[in-house]
Amino acid sequence: MKAFGFAAQSAESQLAPFSFERRAPRPEDVSIDILFCGICHSDIHSARNEWGGTRYPYVPGHEIIGRVSAVGDKVTKYKAGDLVGVGCLVDSCRHCASCYDGLEQYCENGFTATYNSEDRIGGTPHKFTLGGYADKVVVDERFVLRIPDNLDPAAAAPLLCAGVTTYSPLKHWKVGAGQKVGIIGLGGLGHMGVKFAHAMGAHVVMITTSPAKGQDAKKLGADDVLISKDADAMAKAAGTFDFLLNTIPVGHDTDPYMNLLKRDGTMVIVGAVETLTHASGVPFIFKRRSMAGSLIGGLPETQEMLAFCGEHNIVCDIETIAMNDVNTAYDRTVAGDVKYRFVIDMATLSEAAGAAIAASR
Repeated sequence: MKAFGFAAQSAESQLAPFSFERRAPRPEDVSIDILFCGICHSDIHSARNEWGGTRYPYVPGHEIIGRVSAVGDKVTKYKAGDLVGVGCLVDSCRHCASCYDGLEQYCENGFTATYNSEDRIGGTPHKFTLGGYADKVVVDERFVLRIPDNLDPAAAAPLLCAGVTTYSPLKHWKVGAGQKVGIIGLGGLGHMGVKFAHAMGAHVVMITTSPAKGQDAKKLGADDVLISKDADAMAKAAGTFDFLLNTIPVGHDTDPYMNLLKRDGTMVIVGAVETLTHASGVPFIFKRRSMAGSLIGGLPETQEMLAFCGEHNIVCDIETIAMNDVNTAYDRTVAGDVKYRFVIDMATLSEAAGAAIAASR
C-alpha cells in the first residue's frame, strides 16, 4: 500500500516529504486514514539520533488519530468510518506474562514501537516500522484504540502518549480523594498529570521552579503551587505528600523531592531521564519511601484512560500546526515554547509536499 509522509533521512537533516510502502492489509488489520498526529519530544530525540540506534529514513509519530478506511475479514471491533487512535505500540510478542496481562509496554520480548522498531509482521521493503507523520497507517486490530466521540480529535492525539504516561502511574498507585499529590514539572506530561489527578479527586499541587507555570497549573486544576527553589516553602512542605509524579526530563537531584513524601509515600519517574544526578539513601530508609518508574500503558489501560477522558471531558492543551511547520515546531518544542503539545493537521500534508517540491526547483 503506497503511503506518503514526512521523514528524516539522517540525524542532521530536517523532515521532508517521503513516499513509502505500508504492508497490504491482512485479515486482522485495520486501515486508517490519519487525521492528526501529535509531536512527542521522543520523536525529536529519535529524529536527531540523540538516543542512538535511529534507522533512516525515519518517519516519526506515535500519537495518531484517524478514521478507519477498511477492515480485514477477521476484524470484529471496528468498521469503516470509526474514529480511532494508535499510540506508541503496534505489536508485541503476545505470549509472555506481561502481554497476557494486557501490559504490552512491558513485553518481555520487546514491544514493537510505532516507529523505528523491528517489524515483526513485515510485508514492506522496510525492516523497521514507520510512524504517523503520514497519510495512512495499517495496524493490527489489537493495537487500535477507540476514541470517544465527544473528544476533539486533534486534542485527543497526545492522550495516546502523554495522556497514558501520566494516567497509568496515577491509577496503579491508586491516587484519589483524600490524598495530596504533587506533579513535578509543567509540560506535555505535567499538564496531563494535573488534569488527571484533579479528576481523580486528589488535592493537586504543582511543584515547579517557575511561579508563572504555577499560575498556569491552577487554570488546569491544581489546588496549590510549590516553588521548588524556595527552600523555606520546601522545608515547610516536607513529609506532607502521599504521591509525587516526576515529569522532569533531565538529570536532577531527587533528594529535595523525596523529602516531601510522607511515610510510605512514592515518587514515580515518568520523564525520559537517562541519569539522576543524586539520590541518597536517607530519604528512603527513614520513612520507608519508594521511588519507582512507569512507562506508557498497555492497550487495555490506554482504552480505559480514553474512556475516563470521555467521561470527564479531558483532552490535551494543544497548538495545531500545518505539516509545513513541523521543523519549526521541533525547535520550539526543544526550547519549551509550546503549551503543551503540538499536533499536526494531516489535511495539510499534500500542501506541504507541493511547497517542498516547488522550493526544490
